[in-house]
Amino acid sequence: MKIRWLLETALIIMFSFPVAVLPHKIALKVGEILGLSVFYIWGSRRRIAVENIEKAMGNSLQPLAISNQPLAVSIARETFKNLGRSFAEIIKIYCGLGKSIIDNVEVRGVAHYMKAKSKDKGVIFITGHCGNWELMALAFGVKVDNVSVVARTQNNPYLNRLVENIRAKYGNNVIYKKGALKGMLSELKKNRGIGILMDQAVLKDEGYVIDFLGRPAWTTKMPALMARKTGAAVVPIFINRNGDKHIINIYPEVNLSIEDDTEKAIIEDTERFSGYIENYIKEHPTEWLWTHKRWKRAQI
Repeated sequence: MKIRWLLETALIIMFSFPVAVLPHKIALKVGEILGLSVFYIWGSRRRIAVENIEKAMGNSLQPLAISNQPLAVSIARETFKNLGRSFAEIIKIYCGLGKSIIDNVEVRGVAHYMKAKSKDKGVIFITGHCGNWELMALAFGVKVDNVSVVARTQNNPYLNRLVENIRAKYGNNVIYKKGALKGMLSELKKNRGIGILMDQAVLKDEGYVIDFLGRPAWTTKMPALMARKTGAAVVPIFINRNGDKHIINIYPEVNLSIEDDTEKAIIEDTERFSGYIENYIKEHPTEWLWTHKRWKRAQI
């Protein structure tokens, strides 16, 4: 197994390096072509994306057409291309050749973060799989402040260590999902920031069913629970592509519900937090991860 993991890591590095050494614009084009290839080859994920978009369009999503193709297919196609571009950018950064990518990230709303941090209770960043979310964490760590991110442990320990070391270089501390609560609470006690991606379906005991783009979806209650337990400020943060650069928007702290019933208050908080992700998707429909089964297990 050890040999297999070493070989796997070596192969990933070997195939990534040719993309990393390409000039930025060419690397983005290669990533775009790769994403487009996946769109046509991986039929099951393409169908999930198109179905999700069609149902969202029937409810609350009203984006603009991107090409002459049917709208849902067009959005899905552009989504895959954006994922490919993001993949190419992360490869360049992980190989130590992406300084210009991070330099071209504009961060707006830093004052909102500083105000939230001044409460000395820690900051819970809420976001989703929007834009190049990995770049957002790395750029924030370089340009603003260290931040902890919750991530799944890689099966390959050598690859896991490599990624962890690279993230640390850019001011990112990794909290692994197994036993994540203890690690997150520890960071908040030290008045540090933690990032939570809260746009994936969770199990029944991990959240509540709330409306998301017009359909019921299981949504994590973790940010609301931690905010109420610790007094930490909840701050939405998102990144979007803007031509050759990216823009990170940090929003003001979100006020928690004043509902007396604790469970109702947590549900209201969760709906409020999730609403920021909905608004992002409506503004940038091709920059969200439509390939995820966001509404699984929640349909009536």
